[in-house]
Amino acid sequence: MFFEPRPHRRGRPQLGLSERRFLLRLGDIMATVVAVLVALLIWTLVDRRRVYNLAFILEQGYWLLLLPGLWLLLASANDFYDLRIASSRPATLTRLLVITLQLFVLYLIIFFISPRETLPRLFIVYYGVVSFLFIALWRLVLRPLLMGWASERRRILVVGTDWGGAMIAQAIREVASDQYKLVGVIGRGDEVGQEVGGIAVLGTGGQLLALARQHNVAELVVATPCELSGDLFQGVMDCHQQGISIVPMAILYERLTGRVPVEYVGKDWAIVLPIETASIFDPYALLKRIIDISFALVGLAVFALILPVLAVVMYLDSPGPIFFRQVRTGRGGRPYRVVKLRSMIPDAEARTGAVFAGKHDDRITRVGRFLRRSRLDEVPQLWNVLRGDMSLIGPRPERPEFIDQLTADIPFYRARLAVKPGITGWAQVRHDYAETLEGHLIKLQYDLYYIRHQSLMLDLQIVLRTAWKMISFAGQ
Repeated sequence: MFFEPRPHRRGRPQLGLSERRFLLRLGDIMATVVAVLVALLIWTLVDRRRVYNLAFILEQGYWLLLLPGLWLLLASANDFYDLRIASSRPATLTRLLVITLQLFVLYLIIFFISPRETLPRLFIVYYGVVSFLFIALWRLVLRPLLMGWASERRRILVVGTDWGGAMIAQAIREVASDQYKLVGVIGRGDEVGQEVGGIAVLGTGGQLLALARQHNVAELVVATPCELSGDLFQGVMDCHQQGISIVPMAILYERLTGRVPVEYVGKDWAIVLPIETASIFDPYALLKRIIDISFALVGLAVFALILPVLAVVMYLDSPGPIFFRQVRTGRGGRPYRVVKLRSMIPDAEARTGAVFAGKHDDRITRVGRFLRRSRLDEVPQLWNVLRGDMSLIGPRPERPEFIDQLTADIPFYRARLAVKPGITGWAQVRHDYAETLEGHLIKLQYDLYYIRHQSLMLDLQIVLRTAWKMISFAGQ
């Protein structure tokens, strides 16, 4: 775990976001491990044939690894380590209940497809109830007591009065006001006394170190896409030598929002590229393709069983074709035909032409609305996944005419074509319908974040989020 340097000052520690999340994960792991031990004890009390001793615990020891690991996966997929949620008791309890229900559903699915007597029946119930109580106790009672010494908001100065300064100030206000305190902005001499994003410009680069000491600053956010002037650069270096963390605005914005600030890129165009370049020794691409093919084969087999029922219901609701084919743009700008279940009236664009679908689009049929909410309309695209046109996870494929239009209005929009489009993706599970230019900009920010950070763990989080959206009918 990487801990950022900080100055040695009096008062409570100003922990960074990663450090606070690390402590939350550590507390959750300890709570789940204890919950497993208590659930094993209850199991032996109910089943008299078993004796609760060291031999029994070692025999069932794999649960001590499996269940805490599964908990961390589900918790991460449900934003349980989002510090805004962690600071709200109602939000914490609600999300904790959702994660516990997801655990039960996942276990039931595995239980029913496993050979008889492979998994215990009631043990997971004991664990689910006990872990819910222990984690609730830790998060709502013990965490404020134990972490109170580290509850000081991280005090930061923004270096630069460009648009990026206002952007990061807004992001902090919206998603991290409980974790960060913006004490001011550093700019030019003629800007002192003005405001950037509602934050006062306190001084210049020559005053930076003194202001940082005066306000007990733990972190500087460099929010200018231009080269730093001589006094600003020297001030930043002086602060770094004193142990104050330095972070580029784009990096902090990613950490806070899960999005890449493409509007801020300027000369720093490298922030829209993947953090690590592809390597022949990297198994990710091969593993992802194997997973794509496996899921596509299984998914298409299951889909074939329910297709006759869906086809009849769709036709009764809106006579016309069952499937819908349309040209989309794939990786590298290559066009291909996507296959979906029809969710709109036939010839939906006869009157309007090519337009973006809206959340309350009157062209969507009654059954089509169900298909979209459950995401069943996307399932035929597994054929495109099998063909290699698409992947399970990636940016949603767009039509060529829309890409041309959005490329003209949004910088770096074509950067999303660096990977295969997906049936679901980071933007789909984090944002609703994009009916405006601003909505498409936000979704691009999420797509570029995925391209920069793609990994099997992130893919798994997206799959879990998508599954929950399907179950809760929250699809788009």
